[in-house]
Amino acid sequence: MSEQLTDILIRGTAWGGKIRVFAACTTQLVEELRKRHDTYPTATAALGRTLTAGAIMGAMLKGKEKLTIQVKGDGPIGQVVVDANANGEVRGYVHNPHVHLPSNAYGKLDVAGAVGRSGHLHIIKDLGLKEPYSGSVPIISGELGEDFTYYFAVSEQTPSAVGLGVLVDTDNSVLHAGGFIVQLLPGLTDEEITRLENAVAAMPPVTTLLDQGESPEDILRRVVGDGDLQILSTMDLHFKCQCSAERVEQTLISLGEQELTQLIEEEGRAEVVCHFCNEAYTFDKHQLKQLLEQAKPTH
Repeated sequence: MSEQLTDILIRGTAWGGKIRVFAACTTQLVEELRKRHDTYPTATAALGRTLTAGAIMGAMLKGKEKLTIQVKGDGPIGQVVVDANANGEVRGYVHNPHVHLPSNAYGKLDVAGAVGRSGHLHIIKDLGLKEPYSGSVPIISGELGEDFTYYFAVSEQTPSAVGLGVLVDTDNSVLHAGGFIVQLLPGLTDEEITRLENAVAAMPPVTTLLDQGESPEDILRRVVGDGDLQILSTMDLHFKCQCSAERVEQTLISLGEQELTQLIEEEGRAEVVCHFCNEAYTFDKHQLKQLLEQAKPTH
């Protein structure tokens, strides 16, 4: 196995600025989440594909903007949730991590079977305005790449090609994960659109390319050709959760005097586990009593 490099995302343009291109390697990120949530292979692939799309979509944002992806299908894994921002910070979880299904007809992990083939893909963007932007489309395949393609076409009116992949080893660890998003901007001719469609259709799966040692840049060159790819920026991707002991304390205080008193009397302790990183915050009776004092209304 080749030496693991840091997860990176590259952003650029091609064909004289008529296409926007993004590609990412997310192997370490997906492996980090697999360990934190103890996901089984099919759940790992579904979470990893969503996470990769989230990381790339985060790179389309600016400044302090952030987004949340919710995949709500009717499959056994339940909901997949991913948060990402413009700084390459990503986190995520899947409702039922212990899902592994038999391979599909192509001998691949049955992500559509785990996600479900009906339901919705929701994207909520916090752009620093009063109201967050929210877009939603029906799940059309459950394989996720096609679902994000459909989302861009319908919700953002940006024709896009999306490729996402996760390769899981026999010991359940993540061998490779990554993906690309290529977006068509106004001004492309029909011939250029056809050329792009053919290039995407002819590509091997993303994980095959990563397994062969190709970089995100190599993957993009397969799509747009060698001559006219302009890399604008490269960014490190990493797992980051926003939870903290202080935040959890505020949540407990917000329960109010009555509920905290009940908790102290009945349980004598509290444990709060963060959905996103599985970190557990425990509070003993003494600590809960201190929080109760803060919860009491001040006269």
